[in-house]
Amino acid sequence: MADDIRVLLVCGTGASSGFMAANMRKAVAAHGYNIKVTARSESEIENFIGETDVVMIGPHLSYVFDDIDSFVGGADVTAILMRPEYYSSLDGEAAIQHLVDVLNEDA
Repeated sequence: MADDIRVLLVCGTGASSGFMAANMRKAVAAHGYNIKVTARSESEIENFIGETDVVMIGPHLSYVFDDIDSFVGGADVTAILMRPEYYSSLDGEAAIQHLVDVLNEDA
């Protein structure tokens, strides 16, 4: 996995993603990963895409995932649709594991 991965975590208004991001940061610290997790609302994706390596999208926003190319605009950004089973419980450990698994598949 590359160093200094910048993750943009997206939900509808940014509220639940803020809690998930905090839990993901705890998992990142526990594993010693060089991952920075930022939470934003769906409406802010385009504003932050230039400083993002991975966009993780809440499962309730699958329509955003389907249209991610319009948000990314050709940037080299990995998009991950988060799984309901860990998103609903705000399981940051499982979210980070999903992220790492996807990044390792792409490597």
